[in-house]
Amino acid sequence: MIIDCHCHAGKGDGLTGPWDTAAPLEKYLRWAGRAGIARTAIFAAFHSDYAVANREVARIVASRPNRFYGLAFVHAARDRGRVGELVRVAIEQYGFVGIKVHRYDARLSREICDVARAFSVPVLYDPIGEVSIVELVAAEYPDVAFIIPHMGSFSDDWRAQHSLIDYLVRHPNIYTDTSGVRRFELLEQAVQRAGARKILFGSDGPWLHPGVELEKVRLLGLSQKDEQLVLGGNFLRLISKRREQPLALPETLSQPAPLQTEYRDPWGHPHSGV
Repeated sequence: MIIDCHCHAGKGDGLTGPWDTAAPLEKYLRWAGRAGIARTAIFAAFHSDYAVANREVARIVASRPNRFYGLAFVHAARDRGRVGELVRVAIEQYGFVGIKVHRYDARLSREICDVARAFSVPVLYDPIGEVSIVELVAAEYPDVAFIIPHMGSFSDDWRAQHSLIDYLVRHPNIYTDTSGVRRFELLEQAVQRAGARKILFGSDGPWLHPGVELEKVRLLGLSQKDEQLVLGGNFLRLISKRREQPLALPETLSQPAPLQTEYRDPWGHPHSGV
């Protein structure tokens, strides 16, 4: 079974770009069906209130529960103090299987990592090139699985992507996905050095064609066993430990969110003004 581990869905409430405006699935589902992709992990488009956005994703998942998995999108700064509740609702009520975080919103926080540990779910965190955090979270949370998409940089920062390969090799709880990686030789190096168990197939749909992204995995020339791991086995393994009820939710923080002094789009490109 082929599983796409990385796809946005639903409406955003901004007009900065496609990422916070709308992520319609109609065309994506046609493309994915033709490519033989059986299931997809979806999460919200960028939004000012992820409780609202996650609820919309939950409706999409509920409409086709045998087709979609859900991930809870959270904002590390704006949702400070309520991450545990957002994730609890997403897992216990919506049946979601992981957490999604993006550096475009804010840097990954201890609160999010603690909640992921409590529920034993993976964290899909896009650092938009700031891959040095991987060293910190891998050591501080060895029992939490972190999936770093795009090999660390959608904006084709080969330095970040090359560095991530070292983290994949050295840390058993660090994984990556194939979505949007344009330098094919880096994908080859990641598989050769870290092994197929550390790589997940993802498309970054609905904006990238899942069939095109899938073909990159096919062209890696993996054994049948390794290809099955990349195309779904690894994702299923990472979500299999999920707890419906947390062992113990950490005490959440209630400090005000820090002011944002720098603005970058989701791909890491700087912009002036917010």
